[in-house]
This record gives sequence, structure tokens and C-alpha cells, in this order.
Amino acid sequence: MWLLLAALIVQTISWSLAVWHHPEWAASNPKLDRLAKLFIFIAVAWFLGGSTRNTLLIWGLAFVGWLIATFAYGNGLEEWWAGLNGKRAGLGYRNAQHGSMLFGAALLGLIAFTARFSRVQGRLVPWRIAVSLVLIGICLTGISIGQTRAVWLGLTLAISVAAAMWLIQALLRSKNKPAHLARQLIVFASGLLIVFIAVTVIFQGTLKHRLLQESPVVEKLIEGDVSAIPYSSIGIRIHSWRAALEWIEERPLVGWGSEGRGLVMDHTPWFPTEIKERFGHLHNYFLEVWVAYGLLGVLVVAALAFWVGRGTWLAWRGGVMPNDMALFAVAFFVYWLVVNQFESYIAVSSGVYVQNLVLGGLVTHIWRWQHVSGHRVFMHRWSRQK
Repeated sequence: MWLLLAALIVQTISWSLAVWHHPEWAASNPKLDRLAKLFIFIAVAWFLGGSTRNTLLIWGLAFVGWLIATFAYGNGLEEWWAGLNGKRAGLGYRNAQHGSMLFGAALLGLIAFTARFSRVQGRLVPWRIAVSLVLIGICLTGISIGQTRAVWLGLTLAISVAAAMWLIQALLRSKNKPAHLARQLIVFASGLLIVFIAVTVIFQGTLKHRLLQESPVVEKLIEGDVSAIPYSSIGIRIHSWRAALEWIEERPLVGWGSEGRGLVMDHTPWFPTEIKERFGHLHNYFLEVWVAYGLLGVLVVAALAFWVGRGTWLAWRGGVMPNDMALFAVAFFVYWLVVNQFESYIAVSSGVYVQNLVLGGLVTHIWRWQHVSGHRVFMHRWSRQK
């Protein structure tokens, strides 16, 4: 709540100074929802009541709802079929990146919780494993037809970090059970590898095309000639980041107000007219916050990330947050940090939806840990006094 208050104050300060410094560009009001919507998770966490079961249920329902939405909105099956035939599909979103991002977040959840879902009373159930693999395959397909390189990069890094942490924990827990650990590794890795190979073979042409498409941009970057970078997908991002840094340099502490990202795109003189007409954002959420609200806004977002991260670790260490949920939290943090470097997901409805659902589930466990640990401290002090 203190961070929410800080977000409201920072936005008000930035808007007030914008009205004073450049009134012709300032918004008619401070638009406090821009940062306040990052805190919707407070209501979600309260609703979940500290329950792991409730958290997994609402996350599962959210995933099922998203799957249904991909068929109910847009062109439904036709869009899926077009994606399978190599066309980039948005699955109901105007921008295909958002559908790909949602499937990426869902994939991390499926990987993290497949072991939990696949077991009944400690035993693996074949049909449950099959269902998990089918759902993972659907997510990989959705990610592939979305053709979003930032999501591919984010997932690669997130899964790598999570896999390394899982392996370390598994080795520490299974020092005297090498056979049990080996079976777990073989079953998990084999199933995931089969699905991954199948998707790679099916979408080999698409993957190769998207990865090689930006080679001219890479060449210019290597040469150091940034101004000559073509306005391709990655090129537009690099130019918008370059422009954002120029504007940040002028007002680094308090920013330009809530309209900052639009000002950068509309009033940077060296931007081509076509780019100004097509885009109104900077393809990087953290730069957008810095342009709009200065270093004060960035510190609020960083403080929120630190508080949730630290609380998640403490809740896990205190035995309140399950291992698989903590592992998902780590993977999601890496994924979310990466993808928002290339697209401002947190600033739009899809990102607000994902972030507040995930943070709500994590924070409800943090509050539960705070309650349990506070109760333990109280009982310890009471017993000593007694």
C-alpha cells in the first residue's frame, strides 16, 4: 500500500511539473491509473486468502479462459490454421506479440506444475502426463505462430535459469536417491524434448525466417552505425530506444508526464513521418516509465519488483510457498523482465492481466508467511514472558 501511494505521488509530481514546464504537451489530468494498475494484484491476493489451492485454481481457470478466447475471438480456427501454414497469427489480438506472450507465460506455468498435476497420492498417472504434454504442445504452437522473437528469447533464458535452480534443488534433496532423481529427469526431459522437436520440425521454415530476417540490423550494429539501421522490426525498437534516451537526458528525475512516450514518437525530429504515424510507444516498458515519470517512477517499479521477489524467497524459505510455485516465480520474473524490454506489455491490458494474476498468487503467499511468522514471534515472546 505504501508503494501504491508512492506511485500516485510520483505521477502527480510528474504531471504538475509537466503542466508548469510544457503545458502545451501536458495531459489534462495526471492519469494515475498508468502506474496504479500495477497494484490490482492487491485485490487478487486478498481474494485468494493465502491459499495455494485457490491460487492454482484461478491460474488454471485463467489459462483455460485464454484457450477458449483464442477460438472465440478473431478468426478462431481459421487463424490457428493460417498460423500452422506459416502465417503470423495474433489469435484475436491486433498485435500477434500479445498472444505469443500469453502462451509463453502459460507454458512456464505448465512446465512448473506438470509434476504436481501428473501425480495422484505420489504416483504418476499416465493420462495426466499426456494431458500436460498436449497442453504444452498447444502453448508451443501458439508461441510459434505468434512469431515473436522476444518471447523466444525470454522463454529460453527463463527455462534455463529455472532448470538450473531445479537441478540444484533436486541434487540437494536426492543425495541418497540417485535412481529416483534419474527417473524424474528422464521422464520430464524426454516428454519435453519430444514436444519441442515436433514443434521445431513443423515450424522449421518459420523459425529460420524470423531469426535471419534481421541480419542487416545486426550488421549495422556490429559496424557501430546506429543511425543507418533500417526501420525493420528490431530497427524500429533500436531507434525508439535511442530517441527515448535523448528525452530522458533532458528530464531524468521527474520525466515528461504521462504523455511522455507519445511525445518521443511525435516530436523527435529525425523520426520518419511513417514511423510517427504507425507507432505511439517505445517498445520498452522501463524506458517508457523513465520518460514519463523519471527516475522516481523507475524506482517505484524497481521497489515493487524487489519487495515481491524478496517476499517470495522468504515465503518459500519459511515453508509457506511450495517449491514448484517458487520455481515458477523465478522463471516468470526472468521472462517478464526480458519480454518487456522489447514490448510494453505491462502498459496494456494483456500485460496487466498476466502480471496481476501472477503477482496476486505470489503476494497472497507472502501475506500468509507474514501472518504465520508474526504469529510464531508473538507465541515465542508470550512463552518467554510466561
